[in-house]
Amino acid sequence: MMAATEEYDVVVLGAGPVGENVADRVRAEGLSAVIVESELVGGDCSYWACVPSKALLRPVIARADAQRLPGLRHAASGPLDAPAVFARRDDYVAHWKDEGQVAWLDSAGIDLVRGYGRLVGEKRVSVTDADGQERFLTARHAVAVCTGSAAALPDLPGLTDVRPWTSREATSAAAVPRRLAVVGGGVVATEMATAWQALGSEVTMLVRGSGLLARMEPFVGELVAKSLAEAGAQIRTGTSVTGVRRAQSGGPAGYGSGAGPVTLTLTGGEQLEVDEVLFATGRIPRTEDIGLETVGLEPGSWLRVDDSCRVSDVEGGWLYAVGDVNHRALLTHQGKYQARIAGAAIGARAQGVPLLETDPWGAHAATADIAAVPQVVFTDPEVAAVGLSAAEAEAQGRRIRVVDYDLGRVTGSALYADGYRGQARMIVDLDRGHLIGVTFAGPGVGELLHSATVAVAGEVPVERLWHAVPSFPTISEVWLRLLETYRG
Repeated sequence: MMAATEEYDVVVLGAGPVGENVADRVRAEGLSAVIVESELVGGDCSYWACVPSKALLRPVIARADAQRLPGLRHAASGPLDAPAVFARRDDYVAHWKDEGQVAWLDSAGIDLVRGYGRLVGEKRVSVTDADGQERFLTARHAVAVCTGSAAALPDLPGLTDVRPWTSREATSAAAVPRRLAVVGGGVVATEMATAWQALGSEVTMLVRGSGLLARMEPFVGELVAKSLAEAGAQIRTGTSVTGVRRAQSGGPAGYGSGAGPVTLTLTGGEQLEVDEVLFATGRIPRTEDIGLETVGLEPGSWLRVDDSCRVSDVEGGWLYAVGDVNHRALLTHQGKYQARIAGAAIGARAQGVPLLETDPWGAHAATADIAAVPQVVFTDPEVAAVGLSAAEAEAQGRRIRVVDYDLGRVTGSALYADGYRGQARMIVDLDRGHLIGVTFAGPGVGELLHSATVAVAGEVPVERLWHAVPSFPTISEVWLRLLETYRG
């Protein structure tokens, strides 16, 4: 017999922050919504990414800040209490239980179906639960794919048997490996190298390119690399892993997998022995087994969307892809922003609104994905950036002026930490007279970012910024120094 079909206005695949926000916004538009989830409600961000990684990093950064101040250096000179750090991390991830998130869904009037969801045709989803039972959901208006992304692993023989760390293991591990190799030089690699070096690991970073955080302004990677090296990490650039194997015995009792050390073969044949290896080498979309082929799309592909996050290659306009799966901006806060845009667009189309506000910065256009994506890298020093880098602006043919200022020369920075090292850069579009990019690197700069985001997203004229007076003595006074440098 055919299983009965349950009908909703909107069916959402994936109950991470993005899926939760899509469902919440369509409920606010008066539509019914159901979320399908095979793991924990709350997704990677809540349990294996943003929240646990920052819980691990906060004590690291707090100690580093204390060590830069007289009166605290001696008190902060000892090692971190790793079990206490892990315990606080575990509290913040609710010990990998999702009752609190489920309760929020209930309070918001959003139904939850546990199981693995797959598209099985237009506006139709099948869900297979842990017992193999199948049920079907039909959407009156839209299906939103919010299944996120997973760590990409290189194609190395025997890698599965080695049981390498990905970002999930790096943020959830409960023991400190004596020697840790970090393969990669991006955000996950630098943040986890920062955390585990401070927790007591001997960290070796293996970076294929010429430096760290290569997609950001060059001074960013240089400052982070200098700090990591001073903390004891080894950074080896121009290096790739060509082979990997793990001994099956010899690991410390009760530690990690219980297996022996990992031997990495590097470019040129050199071998490196470590206790764990973290591959932080990119992301792939979680779209391999969600039924894309039933609607004419390629399994495992990123999904191309318009600015309202509606999938471009599916007829009928009923399929949306929100968050990492559309490859526009792989950041939780940006996915939640897309969810707000997509939810509003789904609601408007369901109500028969003839013309949506899809012009740049309109209510139904995720313009910030292109013009004003903010990101903080929680290393020591912190990095905060929004908009375009100088290289990206030049590649677009923009007529720009790059304005740099040494953050260490700002009074607020000097008071924040002795020997403060940092750099600020703003990119001015000379033809339009506003900022199109801002980057800060230095202790405590993460909290500077939203002011920069408002300036970039709001296209605030540089001449008007002159009237936004920063308080003295704060690190934010760098804004005045940048503008003074620009004026000459």
